[in-house]
Amino acid sequence: MAAPATQTGIVHLTALTPQLSGAEMVAALTPPPQFADARFDTYRADPAFPSQQEAKDALMIFSGVGPAEAKGGLFRRTKRAPEVKPGVYLDGGFGVGKTHLLAAIYHALPARRKYFGSFIEYTALVGALGYKNTVDLFRGADLLCIDEFELDDPGDTMVMTRLLAELVASGTRLAATSNTPPNALGEGRFAAQDFLREIHAMSASFETLRIDGTDYRQRAVDGHAAALAPAEYEATIADAARTGLVSDDDFSALVAHLAQVHPSRYIRLIEGLSTVGLRDVVPFTDQSAALRFVAFIDRVYDAQLPIRATGVSLDAVFPEEMLAGGYRKKYLRATSRLVASTLA
Repeated sequence: MAAPATQTGIVHLTALTPQLSGAEMVAALTPPPQFADARFDTYRADPAFPSQQEAKDALMIFSGVGPAEAKGGLFRRTKRAPEVKPGVYLDGGFGVGKTHLLAAIYHALPARRKYFGSFIEYTALVGALGYKNTVDLFRGADLLCIDEFELDDPGDTMVMTRLLAELVASGTRLAATSNTPPNALGEGRFAAQDFLREIHAMSASFETLRIDGTDYRQRAVDGHAAALAPAEYEATIADAARTGLVSDDDFSALVAHLAQVHPSRYIRLIEGLSTVGLRDVVPFTDQSAALRFVAFIDRVYDAQLPIRATGVSLDAVFPEEMLAGGYRKKYLRATSRLVASTLA
């Protein structure tokens, strides 16, 4: 069963087993609510990092809404300029506005058929419909936006690169951002050439744009996630349940339950919620469980749901040994989102 769309009271996510059909997956391929109004003119480039404005200028040209001679435009049309490539790839750290710019592309292009989803949503669709049916579904689409392109699973990566190669051949334009294990690629930063080697068949289709900067979430909030005392938590959850649907789960039990729900269905798991409640938070000891929690928090953050929690502060759930490993970038992005969500 799935949580009702509109309701008040308390629900336990561990009791829910949401389902999501292929058709529902396709219908959900639009920018998440927090980016429904994302436009180029609402992207505030940080003057301390010129690459942000340069990327914005280039993407406006790619989307057909900026002057070809825009300063810093990567696709500036001169007599010797190469033909504009069908794909753009946004390379940068977390919290620098890559998803905002990706959504701005989606909104700016006057396309008849366009889709916006995370990497995991597209691979889940392939799993639900089969590769051939997915290709047939997207063939002829004007634009595919892919947020958080993953390189964690070689199988999924190659399925996606095959899919994108076929779609580009049929005229589809692409825009992507990445979420790559940084230590495998060096210095905690994404290496564009490693990405292009991984999707070697697609390398000629992408123009890579580097976006530097600091995490905007950390600019605006304190550096620690808020943890509540048990009595304060009880009162907060009870108060929120009077006006909306609130989840209330033991942290360890929820993490265990996430292993029984495909990550593509996490969005349905939190559907209708106004607040997420977590009791007795503890640090992770298992990396697979930590990565599932990261995927869950991505969906919670996209839905702009506040989190209320007891126990260990949520910015301390990923231990140092995990932060020193290949998924450091993922954990740091999740941490910044947890901080923002608990203070919301």
